[in-house]
Amino acid sequence: MRQDPSRANHLLSTKSHVNTGRTLRAALFRVISWIALFLLLLVCSCAKLPRRQVSAGTRDNSPTLLPNATLSATRVNLNTASAIELEALSGIGKVLAERIVAHREQYGAFRRVEHLMMVRGFSDHKFRAIQSSICVE
Repeated sequence: MRQDPSRANHLLSTKSHVNTGRTLRAALFRVISWIALFLLLLVCSCAKLPRRQVSAGTRDNSPTLLPNATLSATRVNLNTASAIELEALSGIGKVLAERIVAHREQYGAFRRVEHLMMVRGFSDHKFRAIQSSICVE
């Protein structure tokens, strides 16, 4: 019994469509899987990680082991120090000390020692050099 050639072609093309549909579904599944994996990695990498703990043996600019009474005795308080007291700090001359006092009088007390960098002429390098010698109370 001989089959009609047009019918045989029709059966082949139908199977081809079925295979193509499965292949497309598999490819789509792979693409969606990769996108989901990428988004998962993106979310995990953007999560806020806890700050690492500083051990006692590492160098830290702000001593944390000393009691507050000792800290205030060894540090210059930016909110109460005069220009002469500020000049005693390394890297701060007469002009910069006067600018610090003028800034404090104009804008009020410093809330954090880092706010000292808002004073004109006071660089990050100078701040790091004296950070362990100053405090704000």
